[in-house]
Amino acid sequence: MLDVEKPVDKEELNKVIGEASDWLAKRQDTDGHWVFELEADVTIPAEYIFLNHYLGEPNDKIEAKLAAYLRALQGDHGGWPLYYDGDFNMSASVKAYYALKLTGEDIDAPHMRFARHAILGHGGAAKSNVFTRFALALFGQAPWRAVPVIRIESLLLPTWAPFHIDKVSYWSRTVMVPLMVLAALKPTARNPRKVGIEELFVTPAKKERKYITNPTGNWLGSLLIGFDRIARYILPLMPKFLEKKAIDKAMEFVIERLNGEDGLGGIFPAMAISVMAMDALGYPRDHPDYVVARKSIDKLLVLEEDQGYCQPCLSPVWDTGLAALAMLEAGVDPKDSIMTKAADWLAGRQILDVMGDWKANRGHLRPGGWAFQYWNDYYPDVDDTAVVVMALHRIDPEKYRENIERGAEWVIGMQSENGGWGAFDADNEYFFLQHIPFADHGALLDPPTADVTARCLGMLGQLGYARDHPVVAKGLKFLRDDQEEDGSWFGRWGNNYVYGTWSVLNVYNVLGKDMNAPHIRKAVDWLKSCQRPDNGWGEDCASYWQYRRDEVKESTPSQTSWALLGLMAVGEVDSEPVKRGVTYLMNAPRDGGKWHEEYFNAVGFPRIFYLRYHGYSAYFTTWALSRYRNLKDSNSKHPLHGM
Repeated sequence: MLDVEKPVDKEELNKVIGEASDWLAKRQDTDGHWVFELEADVTIPAEYIFLNHYLGEPNDKIEAKLAAYLRALQGDHGGWPLYYDGDFNMSASVKAYYALKLTGEDIDAPHMRFARHAILGHGGAAKSNVFTRFALALFGQAPWRAVPVIRIESLLLPTWAPFHIDKVSYWSRTVMVPLMVLAALKPTARNPRKVGIEELFVTPAKKERKYITNPTGNWLGSLLIGFDRIARYILPLMPKFLEKKAIDKAMEFVIERLNGEDGLGGIFPAMAISVMAMDALGYPRDHPDYVVARKSIDKLLVLEEDQGYCQPCLSPVWDTGLAALAMLEAGVDPKDSIMTKAADWLAGRQILDVMGDWKANRGHLRPGGWAFQYWNDYYPDVDDTAVVVMALHRIDPEKYRENIERGAEWVIGMQSENGGWGAFDADNEYFFLQHIPFADHGALLDPPTADVTARCLGMLGQLGYARDHPVVAKGLKFLRDDQEEDGSWFGRWGNNYVYGTWSVLNVYNVLGKDMNAPHIRKAVDWLKSCQRPDNGWGEDCASYWQYRRDEVKESTPSQTSWALLGLMAVGEVDSEPVKRGVTYLMNAPRDGGKWHEEYFNAVGFPRIFYLRYHGYSAYFTTWALSRYRNLKDSNSKHPLHGM
């Protein structure tokens, strides 16, 4: 039981902060950057196994470790969830089961029988999502009619057409283009062990007639399903020269953005599908593009002695920017080599010469952003750019003046017409595309969101932009309009309303808003109401379903830190909830500077794909405790910065 009646012990607080910051310092790479593991659900390691068997190149040593990881994450419901301690998910379960069977698991083993029973009990593999059914079609486990019509000739359409590849999000774009090549060629996986999963279908796969469903239930979705059916009769009439021209254009897109050993789009699905597309087109194994694409995938593996997994991508720029801000808050001198090395590394990663895909809506804009990964020049990230600019500005505003100005210029230019910012594109709001049968994952677009918008406004406020600046004023209006009825803000890239609310409250601090304004007090009251009996904050990944938005399983260090940072941003440092939250963090289990956190803390695509940043419980917790100490020591009510 935590003793929250006593004041926070200053000596103990200093000790915890010191241990945490020392731990972070030791985790810094010699060149100045930080990178922590980034973990997703079981679909990524399962798809890595699929890739090997598609290519006819099983790797028993690696796959045995991935299989151990898959077995360890099987849920009490028999299947596999999308996040730690989550509900049964059909697509994750089908992929995990098939991957285990490919590695040689006995289907009569108890865990396989358990999984099979759960999958069949939920309707069988036919109920899995489009991407899973596409994988099954490649392996001959489902007919090609199990997936929607995906015509590669659409790449030849003009920009004014209802569908154009520039109208979807970056992550969808980099996956869809090579996927269209596979859809056109319809290759068959080599599958050297001839493993199938016919036992996972309630109705035999070839007899099943109800694969294609309306992703949104909207009338437009039903209409587009009708078009899908008609298109299947027209396909044989399509001239082959158009298909060949479109395949050439697709591969030109892929090769131009191959991104060296950092991979197409810097994300596993795009990397893996690009390798399969090259294979389907007959690229030899020693072709330079094939070799580098395959290496990019293997760099994502995290292998330990007994098990391992495949990361969806790498997060060094994000980790370094946030860790640097946490270290500054912990009291590390900006001139210390820890900070100067981090800043130099970040400055060297700025993208200054490549006009990325964002140019579709902002072709007049000079490049100047940062990517999330080591390199991903075609896809800089607005969120990362704002964080890096804030870090460089706090470390040495004169030395990095040019980097800061170019970064701010790019961020300002990426503002959408409604005043908000998306992560990778401006004005990416073609919402009718969410109704196409292919879009059952609900993540085809990259519209503006509160958390990214808040980061951009926080950066501008730190750089001296006032509330009446047109860019800032538009952004503030977007945030005001986007506030939920209960006072919170939705968190697109972190779990969830706590993350979004923390992000926005930082902005009101740095821009000098009246902290007694009703909408701000409503947000504060909401945050306080979410504090749990153990004095921490926690928010389950299920909160992305509206009818489950208040669901909580356990307090976590990351979410507690966000709540504390949000409350302290609006002058609540002396409040009882803040003291109790600090006490929770000081008593929470940790190893040096890394607090224990099994629950996922971020989201790739709401309701579809979740993430656990292994660094969040280190740098955000260090940051929150340090900010509390700094405000108490200075007798200040508000922090200096917007993050």
